[in-house]
Amino acid sequence: MAGLERLRPDHAPALLAFERRNRAYFAASVPDRGDAFFAEFDRRHADLLAEQEAGKHHFHVLTDRSGTVLGRVNLVDVGNGSAELGYRVARQAAGRGLATAGVRQVCALAAGKYGLTTLRARTTADNAGSRAVLARAGFQEAGTLVLTGKPGLCFTLDLRRALP
Repeated sequence: MAGLERLRPDHAPALLAFERRNRAYFAASVPDRGDAFFAEFDRRHADLLAEQEAGKHHFHVLTDRSGTVLGRVNLVDVGNGSAELGYRVARQAAGRGLATAGVRQVCALAAGKYGLTTLRARTTADNAGSRAVLARAGFQEAGTLVLTGKPGLCFTLDLRRALP
């Protein structure tokens, strides 16, 4: 099983490999990050770590025993006791419960270590896998929106209630 780690500077090579290896897979369900993301990865990684240090975000990677990144679970836009949850799992790790386990672990960190009370998440309405992960983690549907031109759903999780 994968371990959850807070993002560090030394994760950069494995994280870049993860993003490159899964680019087409991710682009099938979420907007592509674009060529600039890859060309400017080192600078962007350093910027994200600085923002994490400032408390604006909490970034995490799911890694196997060899240090290969299998997924990401992030809390962004931290403020007023809340944050937005985002996650992605590598194609080769999908369907094995990794996203659910990672999301649950980050929810526990959010409530405990980070002192948050509410999490928000969004997904396209046609992303059954993501909707299932959020449901298993205790998120409740909270409205609709349009994501990249597609119908989407908003979810919330009150961390003051017991996590599943």
